[in-house]
Amino acid sequence: MERGGEPGGVGAERGVAGASGAGWPVVVLLTSAMAFSMMQLFVIGAFGPRLVGELKISTTVLGLTTTAGFGAAAVLSPLAGRLVDRVGPRRCLVALLLLTAVSLALIGAAPEAAVLLLAVALGGVPQALANPATNKVILAALPAERRPGVTGMKQSGVQVGAFVAGLPLSLLAAGVGWRGAVWTAAGAAALAALWASRALPPDAAASGPAPRAASAVQGVTRRLALFSLLLGCGIASVNTYLALFGAQRLGLSPTAAAALVAVLGVAGIAGRVGWSRAAGKPGRAEALPAVLAAGAVGSALLLAAAVRVPLLVWVAAVAVGSFAVSANAVSMVVVMRQAAPGRAGLDSARVSAGFFAGFAVGPPLFGALSSAAGYGTGWLLAAAEFATAAVIALPLRSRRAGAGDGRAGAGDGRTGAGVGGAGSAGADDD
Repeated sequence: MERGGEPGGVGAERGVAGASGAGWPVVVLLTSAMAFSMMQLFVIGAFGPRLVGELKISTTVLGLTTTAGFGAAAVLSPLAGRLVDRVGPRRCLVALLLLTAVSLALIGAAPEAAVLLLAVALGGVPQALANPATNKVILAALPAERRPGVTGMKQSGVQVGAFVAGLPLSLLAAGVGWRGAVWTAAGAAALAALWASRALPPDAAASGPAPRAASAVQGVTRRLALFSLLLGCGIASVNTYLALFGAQRLGLSPTAAAALVAVLGVAGIAGRVGWSRAAGKPGRAEALPAVLAAGAVGSALLLAAAVRVPLLVWVAAVAVGSFAVSANAVSMVVVMRQAAPGRAGLDSARVSAGFFAGFAVGPPLFGALSSAAGYGTGWLLAAAEFATAAVIALPLRSRRAGAGDGRAGAGDGRTGAGVGGAGSAGADDD
């Protein structure tokens, strides 16, 4: 069976023609695409205090902006997965970056909450495209031994986005205003779209229909989707309210509060790269989601304790990035190992849909609870969500010795067949 990184394998599953042997420029491009795909979330989180003040919106409405974006992403993810399988990842990555630029430009121009909600909802489209498209490029371009590390690297792009919003853009906003900073990010996304159109080879020709996934693989995908839903609830609450918590409850300046998001981003980058590399060892990927979700429980409890000991908020930000945020990257490693032939885009999209649904549901729940009972109670809710995610992920450990490793081996041959399985979307009806 051909490996994904070997010649002849890529075209058969609709990756990017000639992508095998892709080097660091492609890895950097994938990382950038992931950063831009969720930039609107981090912009709203980092500039939350400014938005609440200038647009006269409540903390509950601030949470609803996240719901609008990730609700759209959750609903659109299965369609996005089929789209990537059919038209190829290159076209979808270019579209992702262009739509991100439009979304950010609208956020920068928003005169009121309604326009802000519309702009963030539009940003849900690139979020839905991000994981299916980038995962397919990895499966087409890289041999099995490199995939976990590169997956962690490109997933860390989301946290690069958090860092950029929390520090460079916040510093820029101090000089040109938050709107000017957001428009700068929009321009950068448009330039990245031009880069993607030139750097990635053309999408490969379509192949025939792919077979349906085995029931065991479908079970893993569903479990990962549920795990990701609960994980997303907790992470989105932290992303959306961490800066506001620092400013309103702990007395931090707007810049210092935004720096909390940057700290979380740096920790998430290191965690996603490190834990994804660790997941590359046989059977390790299936064991890690439960472990990382358990660590996330501790990070949420640290946030609750920060109500009384404010300095703990910085430790908590590091812990959230190291455990909760990293767990999402590892779940992508698992789904890429388990994905059925020709269905990497759709399976990735289904797991992502669970994560995005959590991002849609988590912040408004947190906002309503914290408004009624205080931030401490809200962080306890996040701890409960992470704990439930850990319990759901425990059965994945049973696949370490057998099915998980077997699928990984099968994946080498499968992805040698390419990443896009153009007909797979049509063949999948489950």
